[in-house]
Amino acid sequence: MMASSEGFLTNGQQKKLELAATQNLLSSPESPPLFAVKKGGIACGKENRGEDLDTEVDCSCIDGKDPNDVNGEEPYELVGSPVLGPFDDYKRSVVSIIEEYFISVDVQVAASDLMELGLSEYHPYFVKRLVSMAMDRGHREKEKASVLLSRLYPNIVSPDQIRVGFIRLLESIGDLALDIPDAVNVLALFISRAIVDEILPPVFLARAKKTLPDSSQGFQVILTAEKSYLSAPHHTELVEKKWGGSTCITVEETKRKISEILKEYVENSDTREACRCIRELGISFFHHEVVKRALVLAMEFQTSEPLLLKLLKEAAEAGLISSSQMAKGFSRVAESLDDLSLDIPSAKTLFESIAPKAVSGGWLTLKECNDQNESLPIEDEKLRQYKKDTVIVIQEYFLSDDIPEVIRSLEDLGSPEYNPVFLKKLITLAMDRKNKEKEMTSVLLPALHMEMFSTEDFINGFIMLLESAEDTALDILEASHELALFLARAVIDDVLAPLDLEDISNFLPLKSAGNETIRSARSLITATHAGERLLRCWGGGTGQGVEDAKDKIWKLLEEYETGGVILEACQCIRDLGMPFFNHEVVKKTLVMAMEKKNDMMLNLLQECFAEGIITTNQMTKGFGRIKDSLDDLSLDIPNAEEKFNSYVSHAEENGWLHRDFGCSTETLD
Repeated sequence: MMASSEGFLTNGQQKKLELAATQNLLSSPESPPLFAVKKGGIACGKENRGEDLDTEVDCSCIDGKDPNDVNGEEPYELVGSPVLGPFDDYKRSVVSIIEEYFISVDVQVAASDLMELGLSEYHPYFVKRLVSMAMDRGHREKEKASVLLSRLYPNIVSPDQIRVGFIRLLESIGDLALDIPDAVNVLALFISRAIVDEILPPVFLARAKKTLPDSSQGFQVILTAEKSYLSAPHHTELVEKKWGGSTCITVEETKRKISEILKEYVENSDTREACRCIRELGISFFHHEVVKRALVLAMEFQTSEPLLLKLLKEAAEAGLISSSQMAKGFSRVAESLDDLSLDIPSAKTLFESIAPKAVSGGWLTLKECNDQNESLPIEDEKLRQYKKDTVIVIQEYFLSDDIPEVIRSLEDLGSPEYNPVFLKKLITLAMDRKNKEKEMTSVLLPALHMEMFSTEDFINGFIMLLESAEDTALDILEASHELALFLARAVIDDVLAPLDLEDISNFLPLKSAGNETIRSARSLITATHAGERLLRCWGGGTGQGVEDAKDKIWKLLEEYETGGVILEACQCIRDLGMPFFNHEVVKKTLVMAMEKKNDMMLNLLQECFAEGIITTNQMTKGFGRIKDSLDDLSLDIPNAEEKFNSYVSHAEENGWLHRDFGCSTETLD
């Protein structure tokens, strides 16, 4: 009810007052608002047009910003306030969802309500709001909040959104501590619980610590989580029981119950009862764990395979286990086959026999598997061995900084079809190391592009990286930002063209972490002094920028052309320390010979070839780049094609080029 000068308004009087005020506004759209709403009452404007109201209301307007206003009342809000945006609606809605969940403890309803909002990009706020509301309540609500996060992970709230939500909590712990005296300790326990429940990776602590000032309360939260909870003996049990448990079960208890249901089913063969027990768990967003444990059990006890596959088939047909949950369960088993093979030697063979049965039976769809970024059947032995070999190659490169050795090693592996896999592994390993290794990786990419990797290889490699960006972020806190830097640097180094980013984007879901990374890369590229900044994005390192190398090559060639010493020029080329880039020396030498009409420049190439500074492969690549750009060169050098043909003949006579190069230049004659 609302207060008036004579007492209280009845509900009928209140409605009449609001109706009259609304009619006044509608009748005078150009006039300023004549009334304002205040918690607990209504205030009118200078004129009172509510003559027909049953009760006269004593109204006054109060300016909350007026320094002369000393009556202490709350400021009034104009009814005609601006329309709230989607984020404002989201914030208001999630508070309601959380409040209802704390009362009902119904995970399914909370998950469904959150999905219906359709604003998943704001879920980090949900994580922050859920935890902060629980922090100011009892143990029961804290336990409920932890359980809800575990149930929503990863299908409703992604790993990256969980991480960002907790980062925001760490950043705002100072404000929370004003109202919650033990906020540091409580948030430390929430983070510890998230790590125990496997919705945050342990590396989160180290990564977060690097981003926080040592003197901050957020830093203190991390130290408390490390020392007081996660380093204690039996810390898992300690953390899980800290809030005394609740009517909800923890993730570990859920996993245990799933195992018990499956084992009991194998003993009694009652499919209907097993489905009922799974349904009663109320964990539809965790059914991929049912699928995973059923498949592992089928591989452990092969005699039970038909029975367990029957359970999965009937659960799928009854709609108990969704197609996406089924695919996710299969994908999780595929990911862990290497580990499973330690206990079940035939795990790979068994899984490869089960997957086709599920597909042919219609309860596992390849489309859903592709949506999980997995493919069936699983990777073959050759690919698995290739991955192991490339890890060794990359680790040796990080120690030796020997680019030619990397190229030789990849040539020895002889698997160019796996080039994108190498790129993904290279960048992933670099992101988990220091800036020196990141710089070395950025320097290696153009070398690989010039020597043996196609642009398509790079596009496919970055697609693979961006598709798994959310998983990478579990272990590497700044994965998204660092991937954006690698992408932008690749464009600056001419490994990728700006349009290639569009091609990569087309292969990714519109609203995905990968596409957000591409947008960040575009912003980096278009920023002021982008080239200079990106060439130093890792704080320097052992390598040098491509543009810097091109400039040095041109200067040493100019010095040689104006009367320099050939041996000194050769030494300068050696000193560049970029043998993989010597095709650029060949290209610029040929262009300068054409422009300066000085064919003696070819003597430098002869000397470099004789001393082994420039290889046949680099010579051929340099001549090939000139051949590809002849149309452009002819605009400035009219006889460019004629001169080039004579240079090719000279090169062939001296054995500089691969034997098949001449065949490709016949059309130029």
